[in-house]
Amino acid sequence: MTMAVLAGVLAFSSGVAAQTAPAPAENAPPTADNAVMLTVFLKHDQSRPLSELNAQLQRQGYYKAFPPDGVEVVSWYVMMGIGQVVTLRLPASRLREVNRILENTAWGSYRTEFYPTYDYKAIGIAAHEKAQ
Repeated sequence: MTMAVLAGVLAFSSGVAAQTAPAPAENAPPTADNAVMLTVFLKHDQSRPLSELNAQLQRQGYYKAFPPDGVEVVSWYVMMGIGQVVTLRLPASRLREVNRILENTAWGSYRTEFYPTYDYKAIGIAAHEKAQ
């Protein structure tokens, strides 16, 4: 019983602290201290022809809404037999916005998978060069 009360107090006090912290600006540009990269797999519904999928995306407003203004497209590739793979760089405060856009405009034509990522290229190359 004591543990349950303690857990409740801790949960309540951590929630209060989270609510009083200043919220990041919704339109903040990605910077070194607030940016995340997000790799999105847009897997085609292969039971339907591409023309039908594209018509649905058009009706749902996908092409107009994605990617949202201010979100950097790092890469956007077609992966044959899968669909599309898009890597975005954005402020963490806009993660929900990107998710909602895809939920509202891409679902039905695509199944989505999301992978938070980070740029490891410089570190990987430095480690390789050091090992030579």
